[in-house]
Amino acid sequence: MENNRAQWTSSLGFILAAAGSAIGLGNIWKFPRMAYANGGGAFILVYLVIVVLIGATVMLTEFSLGRSFRQNVVGTLRSVNKKFTIVGGMAILTGFIIISYYSHVGGWVVKYFVAYVTNPGAVFADPVNYFLVDVLGMGTDFPVQGAVIFPFIFMAIVAVTVALGVNAGIERLNKVLMPALFVLLIILFFRGVTIPGGGEGLKYLLVPDFSALSGGAILAALGQAFFSLSLGMSIMVTYGSYLPKEDNLVKSTFTVCGLDTLIAFLAGFATIPVAFAAGIEIASGGGAGFAFISLASAFESMPLGGLFGALFYLLLLFAALTSAVSIMEGVIAFVIEQFKVSRVAAVTGISIVTYFIGMLYTVSQACKEIKGIWIDVNGVTNPSLADFMEFCTDKFLMPLGALFTCLVVGWYWGVGKVKEEIETGGHHKFALEGVYSICVKFIAPIAILIIVLGGFGVFG
Repeated sequence: MENNRAQWTSSLGFILAAAGSAIGLGNIWKFPRMAYANGGGAFILVYLVIVVLIGATVMLTEFSLGRSFRQNVVGTLRSVNKKFTIVGGMAILTGFIIISYYSHVGGWVVKYFVAYVTNPGAVFADPVNYFLVDVLGMGTDFPVQGAVIFPFIFMAIVAVTVALGVNAGIERLNKVLMPALFVLLIILFFRGVTIPGGGEGLKYLLVPDFSALSGGAILAALGQAFFSLSLGMSIMVTYGSYLPKEDNLVKSTFTVCGLDTLIAFLAGFATIPVAFAAGIEIASGGGAGFAFISLASAFESMPLGGLFGALFYLLLLFAALTSAVSIMEGVIAFVIEQFKVSRVAAVTGISIVTYFIGMLYTVSQACKEIKGIWIDVNGVTNPSLADFMEFCTDKFLMPLGALFTCLVVGWYWGVGKVKEEIETGGHHKFALEGVYSICVKFIAPIAILIIVLGGFGVFG
């Protein structure tokens, strides 16, 4: 697009930023619990195959589109054909909704980190009450800490980072937080694999149990791999638009996918043995319940539990920040280019609006009865607003956006254009062109369609 468009200063900066986007809260608390509940090593094997065939395909597609047109996701798809503008609009809407609630979940993480540093006993005394009452405001008039103070702190960090720009803000943040995240995870990993009584949990996570690998488990692996990589939003197209032409897109894609998967595995080794040793029911309950309630008992039962709890929530905070920054950037790039406003003005406006929408997300969890509306094979339901917001993004907008992107590229823009963008005048050989063509035209769309139908209960 424009010649003065921002660019990553190095391939490492881009990889860390893209990996930071992919590595989010779901890697740390959701993947370990899902792997444990669905056959351990069997789930992990299926997950790996899905990441390679589907996750890498969609990511490479989005990187190629972004770098080719050097615009935000709406401008990119409009440049392919004006009738595809709506697909880009869906991606922006997805990011807007997600940053609204993600910033508040990030705020909860900040609160827990502060609690474990200053007074872990307050959490240990009654983990359920601490989360539901102190954070979500159950039985109160309004959860000031969980809906106002700590989400504001989290959103302020994200806003300042994005306002500073691609290099001084986003790239610099990821160059600091991503190595720090790895260090923290390695510390927690060694604590997990060496904790007395955790061996059985580690064994169950590693040894394949194919009898537990049902169709539902495969669908769960499909959805987790897809959503974990931050696909179907505006992120990877936007990040790809900041790439210099000489960057090896295939290598970068598999590096980002590999880092994301490695973090998920290490998180499993860090948390499952600890939870197993403490006698916690790992398979049941939601992801947030596992992270904010269940693990408190595990930290309380171990030596220096307050310290390791603080490290765990610091790890979560770093993962949440790098992901939130990327989601925000996808939306901000669109606002700047579409409405010709300054970066600071765009960040300020979007941050304020999404912050207040996020308040409703937190309040609807346990404090006030605020409902949405949802339709699936079981008919019309009225989930909480919080669930409704997650349903809209996870079950509908994200997979649908990625599905249309694959169809647009595979069947309209053409695999040849992707090859041309990847090879950049012969600098890099696209040896996987044949495999990619099959994946982007057939395998990925079919798999994503299964995710969509599964989200609406078609597969029971």
